[in-house]
Amino acid sequence: MSSVVVSELDFAHAGAEPLFFDVSFGVAPGEHAAIIGPNGVGKSTILKILAGELTPDGGDFSVGGTVLTMTQDVGMSQPDDTLRDLLLTVAPTNLRTAGQALVVAERAMADGTSDGMDYAEALADWGDLGGYELEVQWDSAVERSVKSSVESVATRRVGELSGGERKRLILDVLLSSGADVLLLDEPDNYLDIPTRVWLEDAIRQCRSTIVMVSHDRALLERVATKIVVIEGSGCWVHGGTYATFPAEREKRQKLMGDALKRWNDEERRLFRHMKVMKQRAAQNFKNATKANGAETRWERFVAAGPPPPPVKDQVIHVNLRGADSARRVLNLQRVSIGDLFFAFSDEVHFGERVGLIGPNGTGKTHLLRALAGETEPDEGSIALGPRTSVGTFTQINDRPDFIGREAFDIIRERVTEDEKAMKVLARYGLAAHARQHFDTLSGGQKARLEILCLELEGHNVLLLDEPTDNLDIESSEALEQALDGFEGTIVSVSHDRTFLGGFDRFILINDDGDVWALPDYDTAMVGLAEPDKVATVRLAKRLTNSS
Repeated sequence: MSSVVVSELDFAHAGAEPLFFDVSFGVAPGEHAAIIGPNGVGKSTILKILAGELTPDGGDFSVGGTVLTMTQDVGMSQPDDTLRDLLLTVAPTNLRTAGQALVVAERAMADGTSDGMDYAEALADWGDLGGYELEVQWDSAVERSVKSSVESVATRRVGELSGGERKRLILDVLLSSGADVLLLDEPDNYLDIPTRVWLEDAIRQCRSTIVMVSHDRALLERVATKIVVIEGSGCWVHGGTYATFPAEREKRQKLMGDALKRWNDEERRLFRHMKVMKQRAAQNFKNATKANGAETRWERFVAAGPPPPPVKDQVIHVNLRGADSARRVLNLQRVSIGDLFFAFSDEVHFGERVGLIGPNGTGKTHLLRALAGETEPDEGSIALGPRTSVGTFTQINDRPDFIGREAFDIIRERVTEDEKAMKVLARYGLAAHARQHFDTLSGGQKARLEILCLELEGHNVLLLDEPTDNLDIESSEALEQALDGFEGTIVSVSHDRTFLGGFDRFILINDDGDVWALPDYDTAMVGLAEPDKVATVRLAKRLTNSS
């Protein structure tokens, strides 16, 4: 059976407090379950335990049938590896071992350190285990997922593919593998919106049992049939989609609060009754038996313990103030960068929320860097309006000025007092990490720290590159609420459809290099889904003339 059963699981890193305990849930064959919760509660750790990479400190688990696993950073390192090396990392264990042995033997024969016997044996093992059938699956996935032609997965380098292409290739292989169970850690990371839509369709059509970690609310609403919530060092299960989860959690919190209040009221009632009976027994020994009985009932009730209290919500307060600037904030005249997109002109005005959208590799981040003044466009000009102060957020938290420095020191240089530095770190849920070096923070913690710096620096123009990519759901929602009240202008690259829903208008860069102005979210989603038909979309305006 391809079910997943977890019972009373607990885990702690060496020398640290328990990460979680009493985690129990089940995933039936064919179900697609999503594990959600704040950054740092152990979601990825649970996947690693299910994959056999970590040993829990307590509890039991079982995973039925063949299991394939994808880590959140798969394909993001070792660019000199071949596609075959990459694909072997997500192959079944026996084929992975045989394939890696074949690679070693092949290279030894090529450099003359082997007479070829090892290679012949490795090749036979590869074939006996089904390696040739796996290669056929690889070739089909490559053809579907990689835009350029790939003559051989044994020679094509990983670094020649974009991050999105690598991720889609791995996902295509896994979702079409026929494995009984798939463990997917943030499968949506690095994917553009069209590819995320493809991923949703592929997951819905996949018959494997899936346990995944994701912060993409739109994806969770469309594909998750069960939500496993890790919070309060424990776990509870919502047996529906994410669309109904927020209301269910609010209802659960209220019931837990009511149950705890009822328990406290009953404990006080039993305690008062015991005291009254004790007083009566002191006055008349005939009441001693009743007094002892009342004391026993109270002690048993207390020993059984109260119900769990409502989980304390992760509270993150983002306060992006901004300031006034001239009406015309950015003026782009015939701007182009390399051969990424044709020259286009546009203006961005004070208070606008402009989303830069389009497939991966079309130049959105390059354009954002040019707007920030970090690079120059190859053609045309970009001018900032008077009284503008520009703050930037990088997609991969690439801040060389932060490396090797503690979070507290980074914030302290932006505020006047030590106490104030700790208070603002606490407001972003970072107080416990104040003395931690930036490079050792998690992706979500780095993102929060960088957004906090933007707040303290008081910019009135924010250029954001995938700001929600590493944020948990609560942090993303806190950022969205802050941006709603931000007095200033925002230009953001994002593939987070829920986040983009709050933007005013959009600039779409297509694979063919055309740039389009799209007036609202619905039009933008149509333009992304059917780029060949964007010219027919009502109110869409081409900003380039590719002819």
